[in-house]
This record gives sequence, structure tokens and C-alpha cells, in this order.
Amino acid sequence: MDAKPYRKFVIVGGGTSGWIAAATLIQALKGHLGEVELIESDEIGTVGVGEATIPPIQFLNGLLGIDEYDFVRKTQATFKLGIQFRNWGRQGQEYFHPFGAYGEPIDGVGFHHYWLRLRANGEGGSLDSYALSTVAAKAGKFATPPKDLPPGVPGLGYAYHFDAGLYAQYLRAYAEARGVKRTEGRIAKVEQRLEDGFVSGLVLADGRRVEGDFFVDCSGFRGLLIEQALEAGFEDWSHWLPCDRALAVPCENAYPLTPYTRSTAREAGWQWRIPLQHRTGNGYVYCSDHISDDEAAATLLANLDGKALADPRPLRFKAGRRRKAWSKNVVALGLAGGFMEPLESTSIHLVQTGAMRLLALLPLGGYDPAAEHEYNRLTQIEYEQIRDFIILHYCATERDDAPLWTYCRTMAIPDSLAHRIELFRSRAKIARYDDQLFAEPSWLAVFLGQGVAPRDYDRLADAAAYDEVVARVRRIGQANAGLVSRLPTHDAFIAAACKADPLAA
Repeated sequence: MDAKPYRKFVIVGGGTSGWIAAATLIQALKGHLGEVELIESDEIGTVGVGEATIPPIQFLNGLLGIDEYDFVRKTQATFKLGIQFRNWGRQGQEYFHPFGAYGEPIDGVGFHHYWLRLRANGEGGSLDSYALSTVAAKAGKFATPPKDLPPGVPGLGYAYHFDAGLYAQYLRAYAEARGVKRTEGRIAKVEQRLEDGFVSGLVLADGRRVEGDFFVDCSGFRGLLIEQALEAGFEDWSHWLPCDRALAVPCENAYPLTPYTRSTAREAGWQWRIPLQHRTGNGYVYCSDHISDDEAAATLLANLDGKALADPRPLRFKAGRRRKAWSKNVVALGLAGGFMEPLESTSIHLVQTGAMRLLALLPLGGYDPAAEHEYNRLTQIEYEQIRDFIILHYCATERDDAPLWTYCRTMAIPDSLAHRIELFRSRAKIARYDDQLFAEPSWLAVFLGQGVAPRDYDRLADAAAYDEVVARVRRIGQANAGLVSRLPTHDAFIAAACKADPLAA
């Protein structure tokens, strides 16, 4: 066992993953508890398709002390209130997954049970009208809380769309200003101790050697340290998530800039649309068993808002996770640790939570097998919960118009997800696990949006007088509509508060 204190932390790879790791580590160490060095090569490109995020990124920015509007301007960002899904449940149908709750509980019972009670009597209208983020997104409105919202009104749940390359540059500037050393070079050899296999150093192509005590592998799919050197193993989930390729391409913007991501199901996968200030990011995630690369490119290019600004860039991947995200003195973040297709914008989030977990268990006193075990336990739970949420989008479909959708509709699913679906169908209850990423409103949006209909609701919702329920529910819908009517448009808010320098594009 390595008992000496860890004081030199080496990050392998840059991009979003590497620079999140560098920024969080240097912020935590504060120049007193250790040094951080990041090795990256300009010869090796980064994937960089993670342009859409989810609300917890605000915690990361807050931890780092990042000024929100400065960050938005310098990354060409826009704001995101949720995700619009088209053609997932069936062709021609759409629904919205909002950031934020539907209404508010009444007497401790979830709002959607009261809404289901009203719906059984032909009242209540659309559930969308009770989610502030959905109402604002459909109206193209936005304002950051709390300074732009009336007192007492719950704020909009939101995240960002941004240019992943500019975000990496932004974090690099942050990290280097605080003492992170960046070393340019390509790693030619990973050195390991003979007695226990721990990584001891890295040899660059030009012969330079970089030593370290603890290593963070952000080398992408290849997993230079975690897999090629330490052989951590990979758990393949492609039988549940069969898409294995993607094409990414930017195009000219269409206005107004929508404050949400769009995901459109296609014949052999799905297409993303992410509006930024200077362009729109697009991509087609697909299963190569059901469409050729050329056909996928043609489909993508035929469904853009404007002129393509580059040729489609291909990516290949396999859904799954490393069996050990932490092995010996190496932790893998980002694609080195696993791949979850970006359907619910979890790619950057998984880097963030992995980095936060590392800080919580950082072995400054030397190798700690208990910390390694706990890190891997929590990482497995997180990946599996997100996996189940993404599989739900595929298996809860009525589509039978293409082989991919027929396969997904009829495939065997994880027992954990099967339980969630049956519990919801039974009485509109949503199985919850401690600290899981996707809360009740997220599951509710996808369940109902894709036609998973509950047979009943929580009958405690019948305890309140019917007229009182009608009045309370109506007030929430009216309050949301009134508030959104007073908000600026998304475009107007950006122009007034955080417009990027047009020359920076």
C-alpha cells in the first residue's frame, strides 16, 4: 500500500473534462495542499459535443466563483429551460421535459395526483401549464432569478447551452491563473511500479518524463491510463442503448433563439438541436445496424435550421461504463470513465459529479482503498440511475415504423427500470432513490410524454374538497401565465444582460 502523502496531481487530457478536473482541484487545494499539472496535445482533438447542460452546473460555477454573465458572454452561451422531445412516443407527437416542478404539493401529496384527479373529471387542462419553465419555454421568455422575478415567486430552473471548446478555454484560463501547469505533449508511455502496478510517471513523445502521485484520466474513449494501463474493464450497455455513432455539425442560427434543447427522434436514432449565440449545434445519434453513415449525414443535413458551417464530424462510441472508475492511483473522468449518449445532457454533469466525488474522497494522505471502493460504489449507482432514465425514452414508445424502434419497444429492460414503470402504471407513484439526479418531475414528464398511462392516482388526493382543489390548481396555472407574460424574450434578455462580442465568433 502506498502510504506517502499525495501532493502531485497529474491530469491526462484537456477538453471540458480535463479542465473541469483542473479547475476544481486547484480551487480545492488552493496552492497549499498540492500541485496540479495537466498534459494535453494539440495533435489530439477533443470530442466536444457536450454543448447542452442541466441545472447542477450552476453549483460548479458557484463553487469556482465564476461570474454568470461573464461566462455566458465568453462561451457564446444561451439559456436552457428544458428539452423538447419530438416523435419519441409516436410520430407527430411532442412533449417537454422542464427544469423545475409541476405545481406544488397539497397537504403533502404530489401535485400531479390532484391533476390526475381533475383530469378524470375532464378538467385540469394540460400539465404543462403548471410548470413555470415549460410555460416560459413555449413563449420564448427568460429571466434569471431572483433579481428579475417578483418577490415570492419561485425561480425558473435553468441551465445553459454553450460552445464546449470555448468553455474548455474559459476553464483553462481560470485554472492556469490559479497555478495549474499545462504541459503540451503526446504521451508515448505509461510507467507503472513493478510491485503493485500503480502509475508512477508518464513519458512524452519527446522524451520528457512527468511524475505524479495521483492521476486523473481524461483521455477520452481510449482510457489511456484507466483501461490501456490498468485494465479496469468495461460494462457494455449497448443491448439497451444500441446507438453507436454520431455526426455533429454546426449551422447558421434561426431566430428567435429558443431557450431549450430539441431532440427529434429519427428512423435510426435521434437528432439534437442546440442554439448558441453565434451558431446552432446539431447532431444525429444513430445505430449503425440500421442506417449507413452516408444516409445519416444526408438526414442530418436535410434537417438543419440554416446553412451548414462545416462538414459533419463523425464519432463512434459504445454505451456503458468502466467497471472501476477509480483504480489504484487513477480516477477516470468523462469519456474515459464511460459513455452515456447525450439525450438528457448528462455528459458534462457526469464529469462535474465525478470531480466533486473525487474532492470529497481525495487521498491526500496516500492511497486509501476505502475511498476507492466508495468512489466506485457511488459512481456505479449514478451511472445506472441515469442509464435507466435514458432507456425509458427508448422503451416507452408506440413506434413500430422502423426496426430500431421495434427492437427498443420490445427489448428486455433492467429490473430497476421495470419496477419504476410498473409502480407508475399502478398508481402514478415514482420510485425515488437518495440523491439521484433526475427527480420526480423529470420522470413524470417522460412517463406521461411517452404514453405511460397510470391506472390510478394516490387516493389521498381525494381527501381535499373537489372545489378547493380546482381553485388551487387554477391559481397555479394563472400565476404561471401571468408571470411569463411579464418576462422579456430570451433574445431580449441576452441582448440586455450578456450578449457575446460578435467578433469573438
